[in-house]
Amino acid sequence: MNKSKLAVGLLVVGSLTVVFGTVLVFVGPIIIDNQIVKNLVIDPKNEMSYTMWKDVPVPFFMTVYFFNVLNPTEVLAGEKPMVEQRGPYVYRKRIQKQNITFHPNHTVSYLEYRSYFFEPSMSVGNESDVVTIPNMLVLGAAVMMENLPFAVRLMISTTFKTFKEGPFLTKSVGKLMWGYDSKLVDFLNKWLPGMLPSTGKFGLFAEFNNSNTGLFTIHTGEDDIRLIHKVDSWNGMTKLTNWKTPQCNMINGTAGQMWPPFMTKESTLPFYSPDACRSLELVYQREGIMEGIPLYRYVAPKTLFANGSDYAPNEGFCPCRQSGLLNVSSCRSNSPVFISHPHFYNADPVLLDYVQGLQPTEDQHGLFIDIHPETGVPLNVSIRLQLNLYMKKVSGITETGKISEVMMPMMWFEENGYIDGEILTTFHTNLVLLPKVMVYMQYCFIVLGLATILGVVLLHYRKKASLKKNLPTVIQNHGVGPHVKLFPITPENMPLSYQSEEWDGNMNIK
Repeated sequence: MNKSKLAVGLLVVGSLTVVFGTVLVFVGPIIIDNQIVKNLVIDPKNEMSYTMWKDVPVPFFMTVYFFNVLNPTEVLAGEKPMVEQRGPYVYRKRIQKQNITFHPNHTVSYLEYRSYFFEPSMSVGNESDVVTIPNMLVLGAAVMMENLPFAVRLMISTTFKTFKEGPFLTKSVGKLMWGYDSKLVDFLNKWLPGMLPSTGKFGLFAEFNNSNTGLFTIHTGEDDIRLIHKVDSWNGMTKLTNWKTPQCNMINGTAGQMWPPFMTKESTLPFYSPDACRSLELVYQREGIMEGIPLYRYVAPKTLFANGSDYAPNEGFCPCRQSGLLNVSSCRSNSPVFISHPHFYNADPVLLDYVQGLQPTEDQHGLFIDIHPETGVPLNVSIRLQLNLYMKKVSGITETGKISEVMMPMMWFEENGYIDGEILTTFHTNLVLLPKVMVYMQYCFIVLGLATILGVVLLHYRKKASLKKNLPTVIQNHGVGPHVKLFPITPENMPLSYQSEEWDGNMNIK
């Protein structure tokens, strides 16, 4: 009787274990997703995720390469420019959000400050290295002034000569990056304020260091996780004004650091870049794994910088030149500056014919972002862009000589960062190991429950079979004469006189 109760108990436990495991199969993913949502919401109470968002503690670097012009004299005579790539010059980038203000409509505003620190050990060369590049103040201004009266152009040329500004600059990397003193710049800022993008020293990245990227207001995700990190406004604007169509003026996606969770291969990565003066969108390329963490890689489509002729939606970014170039003159004081992928990767091949020394490859010059799809957190980022100056001969401005019309690469840079160290370990534990443990547990419960049920059933049938095998037989007479049959004794046909007896395992009466 005790054995029967034990068997029934095991059967019940096994059944409940199977039910529990089955429920976990359906409820487990919901629990995990809810935990992800809870931990991702931008809220100071979410200590780890909030700290990552606020201070971006992962290593982040900007790597710079200059295109040193080898034949500046020949370029002025109309020959094809020859360049050699110099670098890398690596800077550690520190990002920190300040003036953080939460709003009742589940948004948060902040200013993100960035500062750069040179890393000699990671660089090939030093900031004191000297390179020769086109002088934007002269060749850029010449193109900007080409439609002014001839007499005005002559006066501009005289001004260049007065301040000893030539068509090419030969200066140190540090000065070209962060600025150098120029009497011409001082003159222009005094008499033509607003003509240059910045005051003070003139440098390619002078306005970037120790500056902020503008006032972002983004969604916290508290009311709708699908909106988390998406830009609500930038500098108080919900759309831009420097492009020609409403679509091109849209501020889409996030601020470019994190994205909403639960991404699929059909998802895209839209983000607004103040430096590019527009919204950009990357597309899914492939799956991958980083330190055991699954990821999706997103890359730039060929249409990203395509001109309006090749891709109609980009017509609003024109006036355009060849595909692969983004005209940013409208947000760079009308200077003829264009952005592209490094070495004109994914651009019209004709651009490579104008300059010697470029060799584009996807591995070295394509940009990508590796995303953990469940959380929308970037694991590895590499944004690569090139700065180009449109140059040509302008009559009346003798500094332009006989320069052939050319899109001249000046430098390219890569901003890259990746999760590592303690943050990577915590990320892997919470978002990879624990979900795997839950998956294994739910199936272990099911297997354990089924094994328990199967064991009870097998023992039951084994005992029953053993009982039938060892039971004595009883002679039943079915009438007069020799008509006799032997039947095994079972509980149903056991004589009443035997039913009151207690039997041992060998079917002997005790």
